[in-house]
Amino acid sequence: MEITIDHIRNKLTTEIGAVHVEVEDTSPNRCAASFKVLVVSPQFEGKALLHRHRMVNTCLAQELKEIHAFEQKTLTPEQWEKVKSQ
Repeated sequence: MEITIDHIRNKLTTEIGAVHVEVEDTSPNRCAASFKVLVVSPQFEGKALLHRHRMVNTCLAQELKEIHAFEQKTLTPEQWEKVKSQ
């Protein structure tokens, strides 16, 4: 399976109902071994940070077997609006 920015974005949008996803390939040569993601989803409402991260990790379980480094930030739509306004 080829892991691409679009693949990760589409999977998070479809499976977690993300309303905004930013994915950055942080590998030194952009070889899809390291990613940084920002995921905004209403499904994160009322959930602790650890639970949100587990939701993302479960969604991307197959992909994470191939990825060497994965950094994530998970926000609710309300939190995202606050971040954008700063």
